[in-house]
Amino acid sequence: MGLVRQRVFSHYFGIFSDTADAFGAALRVPNFLQNLFGEGVLSASFIPVYARLLAEGDQEESGRVAGAIGALLALTTSVIVLLGVLATPYLMWAIAGGYHGEKRELIILLVRILFPAAGLLVCSAWCLGILNSHRKFFLSYAAPVVWNVAMIATMVAYRRLDQSALAVHLAWGTLAGSALQFGIQVPTVLRLARRLRPNLDTHSAHVREVIRNFAPVCISRGVVQISAYVDQALASYLGTGPLAGMITAQSLYTLPVSLFGMAVSAAALPAMSSTLGSQAEVAAVLRQRLNAGLRQIAFFIVPSAMAFLALGDVIAAMLYVSGKFRLADAVYVWAIVAGSAIGLLASTMGRLYTSTYYALRDTRTPLRFAILRVALTIALGYLCAFPLRRWMGLEPQWGAAGLTASAGVSGWVEFTLLRRSLNQRIGATGLPVSLVARLWAAAVVAAAAGWGVKLAIGLGHTIVAGLLILSTCGVLYFTVTYALQVEECAGLVRRWSRLRR
Repeated sequence: MGLVRQRVFSHYFGIFSDTADAFGAALRVPNFLQNLFGEGVLSASFIPVYARLLAEGDQEESGRVAGAIGALLALTTSVIVLLGVLATPYLMWAIAGGYHGEKRELIILLVRILFPAAGLLVCSAWCLGILNSHRKFFLSYAAPVVWNVAMIATMVAYRRLDQSALAVHLAWGTLAGSALQFGIQVPTVLRLARRLRPNLDTHSAHVREVIRNFAPVCISRGVVQISAYVDQALASYLGTGPLAGMITAQSLYTLPVSLFGMAVSAAALPAMSSTLGSQAEVAAVLRQRLNAGLRQIAFFIVPSAMAFLALGDVIAAMLYVSGKFRLADAVYVWAIVAGSAIGLLASTMGRLYTSTYYALRDTRTPLRFAILRVALTIALGYLCAFPLRRWMGLEPQWGAAGLTASAGVSGWVEFTLLRRSLNQRIGATGLPVSLVARLWAAAVVAAAAGWGVKLAIGLGHTIVAGLLILSTCGVLYFTVTYALQVEECAGLVRRWSRLRR
């Protein structure tokens, strides 16, 4: 649904327009606060404590902890939202310092409308933490569908307005979608957490543990978000288009991360956190779950990364060419998404490693590595977007590809440090070299076949061409991995056979 929303957005706004840049910059505010206080932080600090209480059968204390954390989040985000709405003009240096005049004023208006959406999305993430701890995953991850639907419906309903007016209406639609996303989860949360009572009791040892873990994880997520904000700030100095192009590319490369990386990590964290036993027994369970999750992730992420590198123009054209989004825009998005593909596998597997640390109640080790990653990303991003790009004689807008590529390199550094440190604690983890070689070999063969089809038919009919090219890649990748006896592929075939019977 995020892809559908982005396609509709690109249809009406395109990429190289001031309004597209303005809305993209404004939307980063609720995303920033959601990531800072919401899903990732709660997964690290709240779920391990709450899930363990459920595993121990302590319904009374689990309800007290959930109520206290929910009330504290609501109070904190309410204060931040109020201050943010009042201080928006003074925050422009952090949102998009390179924009001025009418574009700047539009961003200020949009941010003020979207700030309350951030508070609602944080409350929605609290619901997700409770639902996931009870092993109810569908509703929490399906709820954002209504957020996307609200945005799509707003754009279609007010499509005849000029771009600036449409952007303002879209901001209000986004706020309404945030309220719906939170509201549809509440009844199920109340049914599962029967002892839930909102309170501000911080005397409970378990509540204090959540708060104690919250700070380092919040900082960890915060520095990563700061890195994204720095990229956005740098993009605002590259002219019109790079910021909107980066957001469009983000909707592509985050899709496999969400489908496979976040899905595996979200399902694994409550199970890891609920593991009971001696230190050796817990380590053995964590190794088994982590290695199994890494194999699942790599099986799908490796071909995704190869497709972004080799056929990103095909993917962008198939999904987005419509209205104001032209074929040349698809090539531009390809350059940006190819840079992101460099670190796609590392970033996705890194999320699972980070979840394992959180299950061990260790939030500080990932924090140290996240800070290093951000520092490296900022330094490399500046070099690639400005001095190196000028040395290569490229136009300013191509600096956006340098920003995403630098983030990919930094992601590999962070992943390497996470794996090495964890291996010293629980034993050897990671992917077998033979499996990695087989997956990349299959992905290269599949991409080469896709290139052949692309050269033969071109991109004149973008959707039809895209389906032919990508289906060829997909079928060949599964065929080659099956022939190379990759267990993940064989397991999918067995499950498919059972479903057919």
